[in-house]
Amino acid sequence: MKRSLFYKIMFMSAMAVFGTIGIFVKNVNVSSGELALYRALMAIVLIGSFMLATHRRIALREIKGQLPLLLLSGAAMGFNWILLFEAYKYTTVSVATLSYYFAPVLVTVAAPLIFKEKMGARQWVCFGMSTLGIILITGIGDLSAGKNHLLGIGFGLGAAVLYATVMLLNKSTKGVEGISRTFLQFIAAIAVLIPYVALTSGVTLGGLRLGGWLCLLAVGIIHTGVTYCLYFSSMKEHATFINTGRGAQVVEADLVRAMKEVPTRTAVLDVTIDEPPHKESELYTLENIFLTPHIAGSAGDEVARMGEYMLEEYRRFTKGEQTLYEVTEKM
Repeated sequence: MKRSLFYKIMFMSAMAVFGTIGIFVKNVNVSSGELALYRALMAIVLIGSFMLATHRRIALREIKGQLPLLLLSGAAMGFNWILLFEAYKYTTVSVATLSYYFAPVLVTVAAPLIFKEKMGARQWVCFGMSTLGIILITGIGDLSAGKNHLLGIGFGLGAAVLYATVMLLNKSTKGVEGISRTFLQFIAAIAVLIPYVALTSGVTLGGLRLGGWLCLLAVGIIHTGVTYCLYFSSMKEHATFINTGRGAQVVEADLVRAMKEVPTRTAVLDVTIDEPPHKESELYTLENIFLTPHIAGSAGDEVARMGEYMLEEYRRFTKGEQTLYEVTEKM
């Protein structure tokens, strides 16, 4: 088998597995909160084993100021899973997934309000079209679709809001390595899910049959960690990975591993989980990873305006005048 075909098969396999989580969730006869808890527990074991094997440590002293945001984002992640799993129970897998994937659209709209990012006419048009698409495809405006269907869409959109919250909180935390961030978030998710499960459904694993156990293990192991490794390993020897969307969309530890395994691969990252990345991040040291300062989408007259702004800032700075667009650590 040619290597190019092998990589294509790996990539298609990863995409196929990503899209099957709803099918497995429907076959695990436990509550959504309980399923979310077990998924987080298995993820902790996987990530913890990886950190031990690679001798990674979490520098708690250096990131203690970021812990509240990390724990809050972890709690949001846990309840995000609960709502998503509930959506799968009330509507079809496809409709629940489409509703959930509205999260990046929500982030696009929230970023200008929270981080003062500019949003042009094109982004507003895309937001409107995405919203209209969700309404048309899911049938959210069709009152005859049935109570359960609309409830499932509601749960899916609620999960999207929480996932968008996780992405926005991730963007607000600084100086925390990706793998450490994920580990702490899962700990926070477990911390809120344990009392939630205890007060609601309780532990009902005893009622699971063999098929349910297998689906539970698939959700916790395959859909949480293995698929990301498969995805990045599917890159060809001379492939180029480009991310101009959101840093939280990428598991940076897996990306770094894929770049190390095959040095002829290239990654161009305009966005990262931390902007700028943590000072000890391997994104700085690998020669086949290139970082750009979050300028994707700039073209034509916009590039000229950016140049004019920088020249004016430089002139003000060199003359000791107040700059117009100063970026401070407090921001």
